[in-house]
Amino acid sequence: MADTVGFLYPGHSAEDDYPRLEAILGEAGTAVRLPLVHTDIGEDAHRVDALLEMGSAARLAAGVAELRERGARAVVWACTSASFVFGWEGARRQARELSEVAGLPASSTSFAFAHAVRTLGADRVAIAATYPEDVAEHFRVFLKAAGAEVVSVRGAGIITAAEVGTWGRAEVLALARAGDHPDAAAVLLPDTALHTAAWLPELEAELGKPVLTANQVTVWEGLRLLGRTAYCPALGALFAGRAPGGRPDHSGHSDRADLRE
Repeated sequence: MADTVGFLYPGHSAEDDYPRLEAILGEAGTAVRLPLVHTDIGEDAHRVDALLEMGSAARLAAGVAELRERGARAVVWACTSASFVFGWEGARRQARELSEVAGLPASSTSFAFAHAVRTLGADRVAIAATYPEDVAEHFRVFLKAAGAEVVSVRGAGIITAAEVGTWGRAEVLALARAGDHPDAAAVLLPDTALHTAAWLPELEAELGKPVLTANQVTVWEGLRLLGRTAYCPALGALFAGRAPGGRPDHSGHSDRADLRE
């Protein structure tokens, strides 16, 4: 029987990346179920006050019971901005509270990026974000707390997840190209509202370096919580022969020392 990782996903934008990622992993020999429950998004806005409310404990807790009923053995809050906007300690608390409510290992997309950067050994990264610049800056601060050096930050200025969800291949490739930097060992696209699962190999071929995208790293983080590995080059360098970094995190968070091992 396949392992099951459950995801709490805000609203409706790029949730179809998850069945696509499940299918790609299955074709590569990793049998895993990736059920998703939609959380109440509140106001759809890449704005700090709206994001803090979107990631509140009550909104996340509301979807946990359904994920448990669907057999989840770990839970990931599938949102980058409404986790990193709380800051390093706030995001740790968010994940810890989610773990306590679910009674399961838990994490978020922000920690997924931090763990993935460490696993790839990417000492310098560039951020290519859909968000306004001020929100993207919060992600830079979060990654700095994780021990990563961010050499450039580009924000596309998109306010709503609904608009981001309409972007296709051309827009995603353009965002990645615009956000790349010659000193970056990897490029990060941190919005789970952005469809990327179908274009990961093309993104990496275009830039000539690893590309980490929000839904990709979120699924990888779920496997990491279960202590699972997956070899799947169709999902980029992160899945191409590198085991998930570190030990499974059953406390719902990792501290900075763990991230820098």
